[in-house]
Amino acid sequence: MTVIRAHSALSRSPNATGTASGAIAPTWRSPFLIIGFGCLISLMSFGPRSSLGFFLTPMSSANHWGRDVFAFALALQNLLWGIGQPVAGMIADRFGTARVFCAGGLMFAAGLALMAHAQSAPMLDISAGVLIGFGLSGTSFMLILATFGKLLPPQWRSLAFGFGTAAGSFGQFLYSPLAVAMIDSFGWQQTLTIFGASMLAVVPLSLALATPTGADAQDAAPQSLQQALGQAFAQRSYVLLVLGFFTCGFQLAFITVHLPAYLVDRGLSAQVGGWTLAVIGLFNIFGSLGYGWLCDHVPKRYLLSFNYFARALAIFAFISFPVTPFTCIVFGAVMGLVWLSVVPPTNGIIAVMFGTRWLGTLAGFAFFSHQIGGFLGAWLGGVMFDRFGSYDPVWWLSIALGILSGVINMPIVEKPVARALAPA
Repeated sequence: MTVIRAHSALSRSPNATGTASGAIAPTWRSPFLIIGFGCLISLMSFGPRSSLGFFLTPMSSANHWGRDVFAFALALQNLLWGIGQPVAGMIADRFGTARVFCAGGLMFAAGLALMAHAQSAPMLDISAGVLIGFGLSGTSFMLILATFGKLLPPQWRSLAFGFGTAAGSFGQFLYSPLAVAMIDSFGWQQTLTIFGASMLAVVPLSLALATPTGADAQDAAPQSLQQALGQAFAQRSYVLLVLGFFTCGFQLAFITVHLPAYLVDRGLSAQVGGWTLAVIGLFNIFGSLGYGWLCDHVPKRYLLSFNYFARALAIFAFISFPVTPFTCIVFGAVMGLVWLSVVPPTNGIIAVMFGTRWLGTLAGFAFFSHQIGGFLGAWLGGVMFDRFGSYDPVWWLSIALGILSGVINMPIVEKPVARALAPA
């Protein structure tokens, strides 16, 4: 007979793993080491990915492509990243994270190297779309945060979620101007090759983030994958959380891919676009850390709603005033504070509701919604520009989606869910 219990009660069991009283058994891997190595992987994966928009113009010019070709490849990347994320989460939850990190790092490196030599649209789709997309599934901050949830004590989690997200933002801050400088100095092909080689460092770093396999995990709540998914999607709050995350992906992908070209079209230099994205990354360090801290003091649903409303207002102000280097930097600072700041409260709500046994999987499905939005944001930006010669329709759609997501996150209930467990 199926047993029903609340995971909060189980978390008090003396046999529970780090999902309850503390993380893993004492080893050489201290919480500081786990967070440090996880942040390095987050930085190294999100940095090159966030700089790919700077390759749109030189690659399109060299291969005589319209912007829709490059936009589709990066849209495909976002979609496959989203599809691969819950799969990577399932594999990590069942077999441990080290294998997933290693495979993701190797695929990411291969994708960047092949992208440097892509001379046709199909090759660009395979390299920048398929390989990098699936590579990101195995190295991104979403898997890092799920790993933190499994390995760290509860009192470390919210702040660690903020650090893991902030590290990705620092990667954006570091790699955006670096990509512009390297393209100017070495060319876009050599820059992609160097970025690809750097991704190989993920393999040794992943050893510090190995989690127990599903068979070895001493989970006091032996819930099956099917039960976890069925119960999660039966919860209205989880569905609203997943739907709201769509907007985050749409806005981030559109701005990351098309903002540099948008600013060049408005008469500004490529360097302004580089520094704008860098400022977004810099200020999101503070935003992510701040949200990570606030998650322990303010209802997480309110943080999410505020984030989406603030984004909508920032975008409206940006497209309503003349575009200058000053307004770009201000826009970057404001957007940076709310850029990836939705990730700590999103993962935090999932952990509160369902525990950490299937955190990688459930967070992965939420991220799939995020990446469907990312696919549409990147792709529609290119399609709309080629059709109308303007990005304005997509800017306005971003505003509307921000307002909608702000509204639907407000009724989320942040309470542990009594869950069905596997028969004894």
